[in-house]
Amino acid sequence: MTLQELYQEIGGDYNQVLRVLRADKLVDKHIRKFPGGGAVESLLAAGDNMDPVRLFEASHAVKGITGNLGLTGLSEAASRITEEFRPGNSRKMTDEEVRELLGEIGATYRSTAAAIQRYAEG
Repeated sequence: MTLQELYQEIGGDYNQVLRVLRADKLVDKHIRKFPGGGAVESLLAAGDNMDPVRLFEASHAVKGITGNLGLTGLSEAASRITEEFRPGNSRKMTDEEVRELLGEIGATYRSTAAAIQRYAEG
C-alpha cells in the first residue's frame, strides 16, 4: 500500500499533509508514529471523568496533530471538543453528546490506527 492509498483508505487529505510536511519521507515517518503517540488515548481518558481542563488540552493537542497529518475527520471532531471546553466558551453539548463524540473519535482512531499498521507492515 502506498501513502496515497493509505490516505484514501482512512479518508485523510494527502494534499494537506504534503503542504505541511512537504515530503513523502516525513509523512511516512510521522504517520507511522501516530498510533503510538498517546494523544487520542489521553483525550478519551479525559472524557472518562469529563474533566473540562483535560478535555480542552487533550482535544487541542489531537486537533493539531491530526490537522498536520491531514486526518481531517479526527481533526474536525477534536476541534468540536476543543471549542466546547475552551475556557470562556459556554457549553453547547450535553455530557452525553460529548461522550458520543468521543466514542466516534475512538472508533475512527482505531480504524485509522489499524490501517496505518497494515501500511507499516507493507
